[in-house]
Amino acid sequence: MALPEGVQARVIRILELIEQVGLEQVHEPHIKHLEDKLWEIRARAPDGIARAIYLTATGKRLVILHAFVKKTQKTPKQALEIARQRAREVRK
Repeated sequence: MALPEGVQARVIRILELIEQVGLEQVHEPHIKHLEDKLWEIRARAPDGIARAIYLTATGKRLVILHAFVKKTQKTPKQALEIARQRAREVRK
């Protein structure tokens, strides 16, 4: 909820697209693989750029682990570490 309104709307639109056509059908520029089982939703709007790191869980569940406003070219190491920690908690 801390993301700018336009970026939130874009993330929701990408999630709706995934729901409509299936995760396997959505690719870059909307989704990008990061590492192992971590992927990111890539949202761009006039009021900013954001990323939402997620993993897929049992069934057709998608679990967003961490969302943040993007300020640098690469995904920050701290954001990845937060996502990794939360992924370990989800897998327990």
